[in-house]
Amino acid sequence: MKHFIKSFFIFLPLVALFTFLCLYITERADVLHVADERINASFRTDGNDLILDWTPLRYPCSYEVKTVARSSGMISGAPEYHQFVDERVADNSYRVPSTAIPMYYLISARGIFGRTFEASDIIANPDFPSPPSPVPIFHYDASQPASLMPFLVWHTVPDAVCYEVEILSAPPEIEGGISPSKLFHLYSTQQIFTNGWQADLRPFQNQPSLYWRARALGFHHEPIGEFCKAEPLVIDLSRPMPTCPLVNNFDRMPNFEQPLYPVYSWIPFNQPTLHYEVELLNHPPTLENDVMPSPDSLWRQSGLDTASLYDEYGRPFAGPYYWRVRALDQNNNPVGTWSNSEQFIVRDYFGGIDTAIFGDSISHGGGAVSYPPCALEYSYSTYLDFPTVNLSRSGDTSHTSLDRFDQDVLPFKPKNLIILTGTNSLRAKEIAASDVIEDIDRLNRLCEANGIRPIFLTLMPINPTNINNSFHTPTDPDWRQKLDTINGHIRGLRYFIDLEPYFYDAKKMQLDDRLSVDGLHPDIKGKMMMAEIINQHKNLLAP
Repeated sequence: MKHFIKSFFIFLPLVALFTFLCLYITERADVLHVADERINASFRTDGNDLILDWTPLRYPCSYEVKTVARSSGMISGAPEYHQFVDERVADNSYRVPSTAIPMYYLISARGIFGRTFEASDIIANPDFPSPPSPVPIFHYDASQPASLMPFLVWHTVPDAVCYEVEILSAPPEIEGGISPSKLFHLYSTQQIFTNGWQADLRPFQNQPSLYWRARALGFHHEPIGEFCKAEPLVIDLSRPMPTCPLVNNFDRMPNFEQPLYPVYSWIPFNQPTLHYEVELLNHPPTLENDVMPSPDSLWRQSGLDTASLYDEYGRPFAGPYYWRVRALDQNNNPVGTWSNSEQFIVRDYFGGIDTAIFGDSISHGGGAVSYPPCALEYSYSTYLDFPTVNLSRSGDTSHTSLDRFDQDVLPFKPKNLIILTGTNSLRAKEIAASDVIEDIDRLNRLCEANGIRPIFLTLMPINPTNINNSFHTPTDPDWRQKLDTINGHIRGLRYFIDLEPYFYDAKKMQLDDRLSVDGLHPDIKGKMMMAEIINQHKNLLAP
């Protein structure tokens, strides 16, 4: 027995070495022809999550999944794809990060000894079909019936300004298309400005069957793509109706982070006389879905009849925050309960950061009229090749940006500050170009005095007609002369990036309306273009 044990421990290292060599040769020489294999991937849903599964390779591997999106295609020299996430998984299944734009996935395999096997073609996210149509998130079939006032929710269609929902008594004559049903139409509305709507099915509760479908619309209610396939609406009269608004956290870009000035978004009740109150806490509510305000809330704001709220205060302190929303009637009495609470986390930046962005709503984010800055697909920072902290605030003029520099920039100790401010000043007749230039020069001096490299972006053109149509506000008729004067000065600064030439229409007169629905804020493609131009000048950043 002793002889056997002694022999075992003598030969064990040899067996291990032999196994190691066999595996190494198998991998490096690709004896199993793994490099010739292609992964067959498919999607499935798990609740509201999307799962990507694929066939494993015949050799022991870990897998790397890259999440990418197509670039704008408008900037010469920009790569075809921008990478968002690169994750390694041990098995052949991957929980897909949420997204609000079409994403694509590349799967590769890595062997035991580090060899990479290119294993998949590019795989498209199925929540963004072509032609575009909303993809339902909530399903109300016999296994999960609806109340009489259910929330209908779908994945956003990029650049949709609003949506139309149609209630039908049966599936339409032809699925898809852009026309309402002639035979089975019961009701429709185009007054939906977010990716969900609370349906009122009480008038139709005696119908033997109900269906719903949605389509995306542009600013003039022109179709963007087609209706989605009609979804059944099975009603359970005993099911309780929702008691609170629905926090809108369904389509978020990967690695979501609120800007310094957060924005809160929800799907409202189907009652136009209501307004909403948001409460912010630095801990979870004592009781979810209760009816009373928290006695130690950091902040509450009410009086809103929209589906989003812009926080009036920056939230720079590190840690978790929790917010929730409730409805109020015309007398400010609560209607129902608080919503589920939603968390966001502010990282600890006070050791200093490499790069921050600073300015007005163009940098804060948002676009296509209906999307607030928490919709990060409308933030140019989303498409940069390097990390940033967004210190911008909607509504800023060049002077109000200057006024909050000490409070909102200096605590973060950025090495670089990308600055775009003055567009709101450009629009205002009472603000001269010389006023904006003075503010820019003071910002420049403040940055240099505090060891920050200021990188100014030239102002982009605007489209006064679209601004008036969207916001019902006039624009200074001399905006173009002011733009030329201000940008001429910016181009004389030590560090600047010239955005202006890329954003004109074919006549070189104003902002191209294909890049901005509202004439002021570039939409998704425009925000991609901004980032792609900045990426080509990242050599300006201080190391």
